[in-house]
Amino acid sequence: MDTDGGRRVFHRLGPSGSSDNGGMKQQKVCYHWRQGKCNRNPCFFLHHELPAVANGTSKRAHQGFGADDNRGGGIRRSGNYYFSNMPERVQSLPGSSGSAGSRTFKKIEKLCNHWVQGNCRYGDNCKYLHQWSTGDCFSLLTPLEGHQQVVTGITLPSGSDKLYTGSQDETVRIWDCQSGQLVGVVNLGGAIGCMISEGPWIFVGLTNLVKAWNIQTSLDLSLNGPVGQVYSLVVGNDLLFAGVQEGTILAWKFNVATNCFEPAASLKGHTLAVVTLVVGANRVYSGSMDHSIKVWSLETLQCLQTLTEHIDVVMSLLCWEQFLLSASLDKTVKVWAATENGNLEVTFTHNEEHGLLTLFGMHDSEAKPVLLCSCNDNSVRAYDLPSFSERGKIFSKKEVRSIQIGPGGLFFTGDGSGQVTVWKWSAETTTAS
Repeated sequence: MDTDGGRRVFHRLGPSGSSDNGGMKQQKVCYHWRQGKCNRNPCFFLHHELPAVANGTSKRAHQGFGADDNRGGGIRRSGNYYFSNMPERVQSLPGSSGSAGSRTFKKIEKLCNHWVQGNCRYGDNCKYLHQWSTGDCFSLLTPLEGHQQVVTGITLPSGSDKLYTGSQDETVRIWDCQSGQLVGVVNLGGAIGCMISEGPWIFVGLTNLVKAWNIQTSLDLSLNGPVGQVYSLVVGNDLLFAGVQEGTILAWKFNVATNCFEPAASLKGHTLAVVTLVVGANRVYSGSMDHSIKVWSLETLQCLQTLTEHIDVVMSLLCWEQFLLSASLDKTVKVWAATENGNLEVTFTHNEEHGLLTLFGMHDSEAKPVLLCSCNDNSVRAYDLPSFSERGKIFSKKEVRSIQIGPGGLFFTGDGSGQVTVWKWSAETTTAS
């Protein structure tokens, strides 16, 4: 350091004239300067890189990778700057993917929120996904926008060229399957908890009510009896079953003579809301917020067994061949099979990192069964059965509550933002039994 009129002058552009420790303290490159934002004038550290030594590497490199991290002139282990200055051998680790110039890195399998909003400034260098799916078994065709709240039902009635979607925004929207255009909106005056179709009939679960209308005859009926929101509907053995908020399962049978649905039974046993129903093997299976699954005889409507292996809400049930599959917020999919005495027992448990919301089954182009599992991290996993080998993932703005298959390899997802998305498999698919 020299003095000039009482002012201190630091020699920061060249080596110090002294080789003692005091001189060496000045031979460190300013990391603020490296980042282009040093505002010290004068600065105690160098505003240029250190000269190369005999073997072609800088003096700093001899100190080891990251040796200066805890010192004033070292590189901090944070931000893009540290990543961009990693040695080449670190940048190209086996199994990494993605690229940014000479760098390669593994993408985090999570949707970039900034990209969804159209303002991610990292582009291809972003560590998060800028795509709506992974894997090569399906691709996004088009979004169907219009619903303002979570989509709770998607259905294609038999003999119709229209797609019907129901939402908690109290509307059913009708879409033309050829053009994808909205052709009608029906306001039902209440949040829609579920929606299915059977033949020409469409059934909609509302609060204290089930609406039924026939798209061929335009017959519009109201089925009274539920107490609270109707969360699930299923048809079996000429009966319509409804899972209700109070924990009951109501059943109606259509009377051709009177041209209306008449109450047939009330199945009681669950202590909390029944949120999922499925029919298979001459049984009705019900999943509830009380964490249990009940097995009912489709003929006698008596409870045959109560399954209590889940430790959180049973959100979805699916019958596949001789198995029952159940999905829960406890982050598991359980596969059940009948023992010699006819009771169901868990034969396999698949674990996820997040709670599960919806199961849906279909077949791929080789007639192999594929299971779609919607999780509450806004993703849907596609698995081969019975191996549970992952085929790919679908990402959405919010959690997917509804999945439905269409003709020609199409299928549909409806999420919590109100968006319905049309997807296409790589080849034609059919619904799993």
